[in-house]
Amino acid sequence: MYRLISKCLFIGLALAAPMVVAQGGASTKEPGRAVISLYRVAPGKHVAFLKWMAERDALDQQLGLPRAQWYAHFQGDSWDYLAIAPDLTDAQQKKEDDAAKAKGLAVGLKASLEFREFIASHTDTVSIGPLTASDLAARASNP
Repeated sequence: MYRLISKCLFIGLALAAPMVVAQGGASTKEPGRAVISLYRVAPGKHVAFLKWMAERDALDQQLGLPRAQWYAHFQGDSWDYLAIAPDLTDAQQKKEDDAAKAKGLAVGLKASLEFREFIASHTDTVSIGPLTASDLAARASNP
């Protein structure tokens, strides 16, 4: 099962790499940062979860902020959705929060509690990339 999860994450990262670069998340010298989220949605809450996320995704699009790439579970492990998104700067996060408030959407703790109504479990991991195996080996050899 661990190998399947690793393969799914690797494939997701490989597919997301061009998105991170295109959205300004990476430079030629320093890799960008991305947030990889795995969601296991509570039974009967899938449609509500997707609508909640889509509303926020539409807001990011309107603001010109980088958007997540979404993957839906097809076969294998127990997660339902995987999202890979550039890690927003503080200024981008403030822009997003201000626009969400103006639209009457919850932010901060209230948004966190709303989100948890849909979720059985989730994980968020901040990663750097895209990098090749050679890049990683060089970084590991020259700390």
